Amino acid sequence: MLAAAKRLLSPLWPFAACALLVLVAPLPAAERWVGTWATAPLPEAPGADTPALAGATFRQVIHVSLGGSKVRLRLSNAFGASALTLHGVHLALAAPDGALQPGTDRTLTFSGRPTVTIPAGASFVSDPLDFPLAPQADVAISIHFAQLPEKLTAHPGARTRSYLQPGDALAAAALPEAKTSTRWYFLSGLDVLTDAPRAAALVLLGDSITDGYGTTTDRNNRWPDEFVRRLQARADAPALGVLNLGIGGNRLLRDGLGPNALARFDRDVLAQSGARWLLVFAGINDLGTRLDARQKGGDFASAEDIVAAFQQLVARAHSRGLRVIGATLTPYEGAGFYFTPDGEADRQKINDWIRHSGSFDAVADFDAALRDPQNPSRLAPEFDSGDHLHPSLAGYARLAAALDPSLFTP
Repeated sequence: MLAAAKRLLSPLWPFAACALLVLVAPLPAAERWVGTWATAPLPEAPGADTPALAGATFRQVIHVSLGGSKVRLRLSNAFGASALTLHGVHLALAAPDGALQPGTDRTLTFSGRPTVTIPAGASFVSDPLDFPLAPQADVAISIHFAQLPEKLTAHPGARTRSYLQPGDALAAAALPEAKTSTRWYFLSGLDVLTDAPRAAALVLLGDSITDGYGTTTDRNNRWPDEFVRRLQARADAPALGVLNLGIGGNRLLRDGLGPNALARFDRDVLAQSGARWLLVFAGINDLGTRLDARQKGGDFASAEDIVAAFQQLVARAHSRGLRVIGATLTPYEGAGFYFTPDGEADRQKINDWIRHSGSFDAVADFDAALRDPQNPSRLAPEFDSGDHLHPSLAGYARLAAALDPSLFTP
């Protein structure tokens, strides 16, 4: 019977071999959406510093990381208690001082329509737009506002100028008379479509040091920006979107300037397109605010509380297949508004746990990168902005150099 079977199969072997060759031949890289820019939304009650958005055009400039062939914009009304209605949204390559690069202005649509109403608490994604985008490009997003919710969804630490022009100026090539603001409103992210092999996004969850406190307006010299430049200068650079979800003053466990990191994790981390890696660089505000808590008779986070928060973030990220990098907390002695000896002792405990617990998939030792070798509880003078908490521009560049690019090689 076996011999008979061999005789029956023998004429098919050449065809079987051909089929195998087809199956193992390299397939074209699949296109996928990956975040190239993002920001963390915060609630804002309109005040004296809020631009007069109703009926006006607000042109916001963002600096992307990864390039692609198509784009889609993500808008957020996360903190609005009523709907947000937009007359129109345009996207273009940015030129200096709020101008647009000639011939690049495009209308974004939402389910084929140029107008959109975003319900309270919701986010909307635009239709895909054919828009070849180079890495590290500056993109201008112009929004003509109609109905605004009472509470706005914003990011106050843009460190990039936005431009306010009364009326419909969506397609205006320049806005020479516009008022400026250094805030973003209702933006949450920009995705690109790419066929780069294993393209993915790195999400950075942090506080003011990641958000870029003290950096130069319009210069994009936060440490994540510097890391993108260093990464893309390498011949073997992976296709990596770098998404800055830092919030100044943010804490792991308690609300402050924005929801705490555990509360905003799903929206700001897990919802990012193409997310594959997460870097957690947070906790210094949980330590530093104990000084104010003591003065007011309140409670504060211990080292054990902060470690437990890290464990929660790691577990939630791992459940979605993200690899997690833990960043050690940087020195802050000399920051009189924050520093306490027991806070420093807890910082050392936390950093020891980050380095040696094995909970993280990798460690970025930012403490070792910035500390003064002669006084490890302080920032090295060249890396100190002067407030003894936030890095200088040289310190931000040093943080970018301390993150190993080989971590993101597929």
